[in-house]
Amino acid sequence: MKSLRPTLTALLVAALLPALFAQAPKVDASAPIAKTGPDGQPNAAFLKAHESFLARGKSGPIGVLFLGDSITAGWTKAPHVWEAYYGKLQPANFGIGGDQTQHVIWRIANGELDGIAPKVAVLMLGTNNSAAHTADEIAAADKKIVSLIRQKLPNTKVLVLAVFPRGARKNQQGVITPEAVADAAKRMAVIDGVNAQLAKLDDGKNVRFLDINHAFLGQDGKIPFSIMPDQLHPNAAGYQLWADAMKPLLTEMMK
Repeated sequence: MKSLRPTLTALLVAALLPALFAQAPKVDASAPIAKTGPDGQPNAAFLKAHESFLARGKSGPIGVLFLGDSITAGWTKAPHVWEAYYGKLQPANFGIGGDQTQHVIWRIANGELDGIAPKVAVLMLGTNNSAAHTADEIAAADKKIVSLIRQKLPNTKVLVLAVFPRGARKNQQGVITPEAVADAAKRMAVIDGVNAQLAKLDDGKNVRFLDINHAFLGQDGKIPFSIMPDQLHPNAAGYQLWADAMKPLLTEMMK
């Protein structure tokens, strides 16, 4: 007669199953959360960039502040455009690659807006949240950031840009897979939802909303590889389009 006692292996499997299938708690897109690495420790590059922004705030006046993720940080790809359009405005670029809304909220909570007084803060943020968060969650986080800017910098106007479009990205073999197409479509549905909500923040005075996404699309409605080679980050030509499309409203807000 076989023993009815469970084997050690069975006991171990029973103990481990809940952990194997349990989902990690969802990150709150509106909470102040520092970026961490796979080991759970603070991300060194993130902290280094944050420290450099604190130093920039102490080094001299800031007339126009850009706040965001790698797309904002990427203005370094077009230094000639940056200098021509913003050089005389005492600009500062507080963009960090990979940042999500919660990371920027942490940065604000930890001093990045302290001691500065820009005339305009340009915010474009949310694409990195589009895989894990809903449109409502991302929009709420962006709204919180705008509120924080207005609280900390009451004399600063905020220019909220629609989250830029993104397309299907190639894999390491240079192929756009059906999965990539589906992922891009899913993310764009979220981004469109975010932008529809952000548009409502425009009060015609202190907070303005600007959707320049049409500038990045070809006649077929797709993003040309000639301006966003990876279908996410603009190249120098893409930043020229950004600067041109934003110039009229930014000029008005800087007066």
